[in-house]
Amino acid sequence: MADLKPQMDISFAEIFLCSALAACFAEFCTLPLDTAKVRLQLQKKAVTVDAVGIPKYRGLLGTIATIAREEGLPALWKGIVPGLQRQCIYGGLRISLYGPVKTYLVGGEFIGDIPLYHKILAAFLTGAIAILVANPTDLVKVRLQAEGKLPAGVPRRYAGALDAYFTIVKQEGLGALWTGLGPNVARNAIINAAELASYDQVKQMILKIPGFMDNVLTHLLAGLGAGFFAVCIGSPVDVVKSRMMGDSTYKNTLDCFIKTLKSEGFLAFYKGFFPNFGRLGAWNVIMFLTFEKAKNFFGGEA
Repeated sequence: MADLKPQMDISFAEIFLCSALAACFAEFCTLPLDTAKVRLQLQKKAVTVDAVGIPKYRGLLGTIATIAREEGLPALWKGIVPGLQRQCIYGGLRISLYGPVKTYLVGGEFIGDIPLYHKILAAFLTGAIAILVANPTDLVKVRLQAEGKLPAGVPRRYAGALDAYFTIVKQEGLGALWTGLGPNVARNAIINAAELASYDQVKQMILKIPGFMDNVLTHLLAGLGAGFFAVCIGSPVDVVKSRMMGDSTYKNTLDCFIKTLKSEGFLAFYKGFFPNFGRLGAWNVIMFLTFEKAKNFFGGEA
């Protein structure tokens, strides 16, 4: 594939399975980085270790070390169950729908390189559609990841993923599972457009360079490019999404944006940028490498 549209004879169900498996594997490998990112995004200037004003979480490795030391190593994988549930639904849908939607936009008779704006629009639409279905799993994942920031002695709200679903519905209503849907749709539609369209485009460009083939190196470079563009474009909405889901004090998306901007400044929207890039860069590399291998297996090229 110069893009994400399968060139061998693979069904929609097989593409869905390949993308869901690849997304779940990438999620498991990189969740500690995501947990660190969420803690950094939820951390406000007032949250300090002592009166000196030193932030509790500092940097990617420092945050991971702090979580592991204070809460135990398994805490880095908090939210893994809803995280995998999310990737099965969201990861499977956003990639498997990308090819058909892209083909629909340009027309079935189109021949040649698909324009970049069509790739961006196709990825934007599939990202929005997929997260509409998967938002409850994203909410529970963030809530579980945020549990560790509660003060010592304060009882945890949820015993696990299943308990979180039932507790949220019981205490806040069924609609609460779609809390933060606005910023989440914006975040995932934008990031999906950045990831899939950039991977698609970068890979296509690399394959035109003499000596480059459709192999692991090409997938690696395209995956890193996808992760970088996704973080640069999606960080602000990602921060707002994490805060909306992890902190119920905000009235709505705009309220969260304004309060964050007023109290912490514009750079607050890029909190956790490096752990976010570390996570998304690694996530995209692992996911696309696994996806390509799985797709080749189903296509008889393994």
